[in-house]
This record gives sequence, structure tokens and C-alpha cells, in this order.
Amino acid sequence: MLDQFQKNKPLSELSTFGIGGPARYFIEVHSIEELQNVISYCYKTNLSYHLVGKGSNSLFDDRGYDGLVILNKIDFCAIERCEVSVGAGFSFSLLGVKTARAGLKGLEFASGIPATVGGAIFMNAGANGQETCEHLTEVTFVDEQGRLEILPRSHLSFSYRHSCFQEKKGAIAAAKFILAPDETSRKKQLEIIAYRTKTQPYGDKSCGCVFRNPEGQGAGALIDRCGLKGKAVGGAEVSSLHANFLINRAQAKATEVLELARLVKECVKEQTGVELEMELRIIPFKDDRFSC
Repeated sequence: MLDQFQKNKPLSELSTFGIGGPARYFIEVHSIEELQNVISYCYKTNLSYHLVGKGSNSLFDDRGYDGLVILNKIDFCAIERCEVSVGAGFSFSLLGVKTARAGLKGLEFASGIPATVGGAIFMNAGANGQETCEHLTEVTFVDEQGRLEILPRSHLSFSYRHSCFQEKKGAIAAAKFILAPDETSRKKQLEIIAYRTKTQPYGDKSCGCVFRNPEGQGAGALIDRCGLKGKAVGGAEVSSLHANFLINRAQAKATEVLELARLVKECVKEQTGVELEMELRIIPFKDDRFSC
């Protein structure tokens, strides 16, 4: 299988941040069977791997990744009445649009979130007071040896920006959601995307929100209150549109993003007493753990 892997794939091409050195090996998977075969190979050869969907919410090392990067392109989507079956590589934002157009409510908030379905489940992505896990009924999972598991929602644990998959080796392959009919869902979805377009820096390279929202407060509002919009370290900058977005303004390096994040945390702590926690996931150069 090694001969199927591309070598030295620039991770900046797979990241919404546009940051990251080369992956030692790279492969795309387009079916659950392909994903099983690749993960089984990694298990047998002790090769570390990292799953990528949209490449958002992640910061790759400037040196790249010393293992295999797997791009999940399992992107089927079937809607039958209120049940949605979807591949983990399908766009979460597009899923929000398609379900709303079908007159189904529950995933309108997904519209505009730069993630795949697998990434959204992995991080329990949320917005507008809703989370991915709320209408999830089943996850198809490939375990660390490449075996297929069908996991009902009752066997899974979720919390704010967290899922049990963050502690599991393997990969999310597909999922099912049960939604409800609602004639207003399309209108709601359009309102959500219009608001995000006005308030978030979609035209800039970023990873999405960098910090978790403290209970009862918005991280962006706290950062803005500290006068940090426009603050920069090298090519990394705090967005002037939404302060919880760090953007790649001019060929930023991962080290510059991390230094800017450190300065933001330090300033917010000094001025407000609030300790911000990173939502952004840092992908190390060497890592023997699974991540998505």
C-alpha cells in the first residue's frame, strides 16, 4: 500500500489556515472500505496518521507531519423523509443547506461552518445554541484495526466542543441524523448564513474560532474589550471583524499563530481575569495518536 501514498504533500493546501509543512505521506479515501484498508495498514505497520476533512479548527506544524495524512472524501448524502444518512467527508455546511431546503429542521446552524460531518461530530461543533450531537442517532466508526463499528447515540458521550471520539483511535466514516419537518427551516438557514457572512471573516484564511466561549460569555467579545483587534505577530493577526478569529494575513507561520494566541490569552487574563481555553487543535509534527 505504501506505493499508493503521495509523498511530501503540503499541508497548507489542506488547511483553511493555509499553514503547514509537508506530510511525509498522503492519501485520499473515497469509501468506507478504502478507509478500513488504510487504517488497517497503519495498525499493522505502526504508522501514525491524521484524518483531515476541511482542515479547519486545526493548526499544522511548520515542519509538517511525520506520518500519513488521510483526506476523508467519503461524501455520500441521502435524505429519506426525516432520516439523513451521510458520509463523514460530506460538507457539514452543505448538509445544513440541503436539509433546510428539504424542509427539515435541526441542522440549519451547520450552514457556514467550515467542517466535514466527521469533523463536526468529532468536535461536537455548535452554533446558535445548538450542537451536532442533538439530532445524531448513529455513527459508523472504523476502529484502530480497521474494523467497522455501528455506534448508537446512546453509547456515545458529548459535551461542549468535545466527543468521546477525541479519545478513540480510528476514524468516523459516516453518520445518521433524525430531523423534524419545519416549513420555516430554509428561512432560518438563510438568516444564519447571512449573519455569519456579515460578522465573520470568510474572505480571510483562518481556522474558525480559536478559543472556547467561557460560560455565559463570548470569547470574541472579551478579546475585543481588551482592544486586541488588529493585533499581529508576523503574518498572524487578530481579525478586525471577529476577535475570536486569528487570520493568516501574510504567509503566517504556525509559530506566529501560537505566539499571538499566547499574547491574547495573557492580555485577556490580565484585563478580565478570565482564562481562555484553546478550541484550536494543535497538530504536532510527530504524533502516535489518532486525530480527526
